[in-house]
Amino acid sequence: MSGEITISIWLFIFLMAISAWAILDRVLIPGSRWFIRRRINRLIDDISTRLDIQIKPFQLTKRQVLIDRLVYDPKIVEAIQVIARERNCPREIVQREVMAYAREIVPSFNAYLYFRIGYWMAKKIARLLYRVRIGVADEQQFASIDPESTVIFVINHRSNMDYVLVAFLAAEKTTLSYAVGEWAKIWPLQTLIRAMGAFFVRRNSSDPLYRRVLERYVHMATKEGVCQAVFLEGGLSRDGLLRPPKLGFLDYMLRGYDAQNDRDIVFIPVGVNYDRTLEDRSLLRELDPAAEKRSKWFIIKTTCGFIWKSLILMILSRWQRFGYAYVNFGNPVSVRQYCENTDVDFAKLERPQRFQEVEKLANGLMDAIRQVVPALPVSLVATVMLEAQPKGLRAAEVQERVNRCVAEIQDSGAHVYLSPQNRVENILSALNMLQLRKMVWESGGTYRAVPDEVGVLTYYANAIAHWRRLANNQND
Repeated sequence: MSGEITISIWLFIFLMAISAWAILDRVLIPGSRWFIRRRINRLIDDISTRLDIQIKPFQLTKRQVLIDRLVYDPKIVEAIQVIARERNCPREIVQREVMAYAREIVPSFNAYLYFRIGYWMAKKIARLLYRVRIGVADEQQFASIDPESTVIFVINHRSNMDYVLVAFLAAEKTTLSYAVGEWAKIWPLQTLIRAMGAFFVRRNSSDPLYRRVLERYVHMATKEGVCQAVFLEGGLSRDGLLRPPKLGFLDYMLRGYDAQNDRDIVFIPVGVNYDRTLEDRSLLRELDPAAEKRSKWFIIKTTCGFIWKSLILMILSRWQRFGYAYVNFGNPVSVRQYCENTDVDFAKLERPQRFQEVEKLANGLMDAIRQVVPALPVSLVATVMLEAQPKGLRAAEVQERVNRCVAEIQDSGAHVYLSPQNRVENILSALNMLQLRKMVWESGGTYRAVPDEVGVLTYYANAIAHWRRLANNQND
């Protein structure tokens, strides 16, 4: 028996779409998931053999599972009940709000993206812009850290490049989970950042429910041993000086810490410095209350113009990198040992007393960071040019004063990065960079600071101002 059935074209297209979706859903997607998962597992097994600080099971847990753990955390459930009573609303409404916060905060770490794409991009970008160097880094210190401990890199915050630079340099040792601001919540950047293990933070939020959810996530990640990177200053330095530490994140990590039963928390101080910070003038502008607020269009136009100009210079083989970017790693600080030495039990302290102890630890960590901030050529040249005002200096005098400054701050313990073989070249290159950026002008062989650019020169000199003060105090 045979015959023909006639159907309309729209119905045929609909049936074909349903068939294609069924094949995709039942055959292709499961197969591709298996293939991708297999490659990721092989990558993790391969990388785990060379990482000093291993990827924790928490990072490999499905994101939805972590979200559910966070939403149904006993302290979150308790907070939901309290706030529901205060607002006189159903508990489910507050729980939906918590779910939204949890989805916003919890990352979705992908080892393949982190090591195959993120690491490659970070390395290319960092090396394209700077001569990247690691100064002080004791390999044995990383290897000797208890693999079951939670490692936290505490870093001074000079530029948004800090995220890229430290992640690139630490990728041979571990994976890093960052807290990033709302600036990164733009498509498709937020998907990549979340896959790299970073989590989003509303830095200025005063919502107690949101702060509670964030606190429990940080506590949960720390307790599970996730390696993290924290900027204790809470934001970028606007004037080049180290800012006082913000205590919130540190308190989230320590408020329930039991030195006897919990895994150890190990802080590693990291000092970062650049010969050129990409945001220097923008950061200084924020310090001026009278400065006109620039529109997003102006920022986009300026950024695109900078990128376009740089691409033209690359095509013409006239591109010059922005000098050195240096990173120093300091001595690890064990919280367990700290608690034993100071007889402090963070978990048993009330909020006022706990914050006092957290502040003491934070100040100690900032001092440790300060000790490993490197002194680079531009910071040194900017320092001597400011000290010579209003009198100018000839090139030979700049070299002489920089050498004298280096000797003084090295006696105080500073880590100075001028190549012994090419010291003169390093100093002259830094002087030339300041001249090209119109921060220094030359007339008749004499170099002087441009009066309108003293603020920017001070920004770079402030990176080593603590070493200069220490040297002056010792000389007195």
